[in-house]
Amino acid sequence: MNSTILEVTERIIERSKRSRQAYLDKIEHARRKGPHRGVLSCGNLAHGFAACSKEDKTSLTNMVKANIGIVSSYNDMLSAHQPYETYPQQIKEAVASVGGVAQFAGAVPAMCDGVTQGNPGMDLSLMSRDIIAQSAAVALSHNMFDGALMLGICDKIVPGLLMASLSFGHLPTVFVPAGPMPSGIPNKEKARIRQAFAEGKVGRDQLLEAESKSYHSAGTCTFYGTANSNQLIVELMGLHLPGSSFVNPGTPLRYELTNAAARQVTRLTDLGADYMPIGHIVDAKSIVNGLVGLLATGGSTNHTMHMIAVARAAGYHINWDDFSDISKSVPLITRIYPNGSADINHFTAAGGMALLFKQLLDAGLLHNDVNTVCGRGLEKYTQEPKLVDGQLEWQAGPTESFDPEVVATVDKPFKPDGGVCVLNGNLGRGVIKTSALRDGAGIITAPAVVFEDQFELDAAFKAGDLDKDCIVVVRFQGPKAIGMPELHRLTPPLGVLQDRGFKVALVTDGRMSGASGKVPAAIHVTPEAYDGGMLAKVQNGDVIELNSQTGELILHVSDEELAKRDPKQADLAHHQVGMGRELFAGVRASLTGAEEGACSLFGAQEQVL
Repeated sequence: MNSTILEVTERIIERSKRSRQAYLDKIEHARRKGPHRGVLSCGNLAHGFAACSKEDKTSLTNMVKANIGIVSSYNDMLSAHQPYETYPQQIKEAVASVGGVAQFAGAVPAMCDGVTQGNPGMDLSLMSRDIIAQSAAVALSHNMFDGALMLGICDKIVPGLLMASLSFGHLPTVFVPAGPMPSGIPNKEKARIRQAFAEGKVGRDQLLEAESKSYHSAGTCTFYGTANSNQLIVELMGLHLPGSSFVNPGTPLRYELTNAAARQVTRLTDLGADYMPIGHIVDAKSIVNGLVGLLATGGSTNHTMHMIAVARAAGYHINWDDFSDISKSVPLITRIYPNGSADINHFTAAGGMALLFKQLLDAGLLHNDVNTVCGRGLEKYTQEPKLVDGQLEWQAGPTESFDPEVVATVDKPFKPDGGVCVLNGNLGRGVIKTSALRDGAGIITAPAVVFEDQFELDAAFKAGDLDKDCIVVVRFQGPKAIGMPELHRLTPPLGVLQDRGFKVALVTDGRMSGASGKVPAAIHVTPEAYDGGMLAKVQNGDVIELNSQTGELILHVSDEELAKRDPKQADLAHHQVGMGRELFAGVRASLTGAEEGACSLFGAQEQVL
């Protein structure tokens, strides 16, 4: 086992001893002998199964059959979640086939950063994760269930469902993916047309045509952003069936994997001899396994917040130093856009999850002594699901890459490290994703050009004010300020400047998305400008140094000068009213900093844990 991985795991365990034990005590207290509905009064139970069939009522009354709660993020607007429309009925039939009952417990909201990008609704995006967790908790709160199936894929949805599932950590829980859409226009071509549009070289009709060819059918977007990072992490943590993350929707294999997931959760309930709740699967080792997989594949920087919040829900405290140390020990062994030209379907064709598991296990980078929804250990995850004469089987996965340009080896990786670096300096702490950067791009010292709003940058770009070496500072984008929207719409203009030969970078207390690419971006800077961060004192022309090799983020202004400056005060009213944003004032005010997960849920729990 890699010594650094062991060291990071041990220090997470040590720093979390008290809170993890309190968590385990909590979920053990929640556990009851036999079905939880057994503690319900007759009136409670009658309400709980009033709409069920006579047969299901008998099953639930006799307390001998498992009742599985289904929580879904289905909606028609999200391509990734549209396939879930038919899953509840399918799951009910699959559970019934093995003598159980399944009820649709509730739905959770699911919004898409791709739709809200650059629009007012984006200000709700990160906060929706905590609302999703609360919504799923409401769905499970009726005490009717012996296990749960979580249906979700995209950005904030899976972390929210994970947090809720861990709150009900005494319940066996399996996550059920729906898979990516088939490949469309190459991602590099999409990026080229976006930049051409930013320069005014193509019109909106050409841009829309390209975007429509990229996002063209049901399923997850095919680039390696937060949605697909979610799926990879959940499988690395043992919460998916092996090889189920990236099977396309609407295929026979996808259908049978969903049936298998539904049946599998019934085998893990407290009614049988193989009880395995999610709170006993998600431990320090499985969390570290998720981080290793994320970093080895150049996954989304959003998880430098999400995984902190997820770990907290399981009683663990992790921080950016844990990410950084793992990143230094884990090589980058995949090239998936924006880290390369391949998409997630190409990754699957090159060997996919089975090969990734094998490589990381053989190199001693994954803990193998972990629980999963399929039993103890990760060997089964080196296998691939196949349909043989219509029957689902798992067969030995590949031992070598079918495309070394997409999946490399640990011995000969694309980069020696995992591509996430923690930055420190008098500007605060932040993270930078380096896996997609050109050589040397992660080191820049240049004058600052300061914006209080991402939309101000467009006018400056079009006026030519950014045609120079510069570090663009976009501040007052943090959690407490406006909910920490994603700023990925800044990528095309900054990419254009880079292509023109200028050295540019971004420094922000906002997010830059799972699709962060070739522009060096120091993101999630904390403390945020709104909450006393030094970013609020930066002025145009101040020299900033960003160095991803040394991990420095330095404002080259003397302490004496900085002491004289009053922090800038931003007018944020237009970000806090409209499009429902006024309803989230309480959530914004209670959000923690980025390194604490930008979370509003654990204030009271901290006093308990």
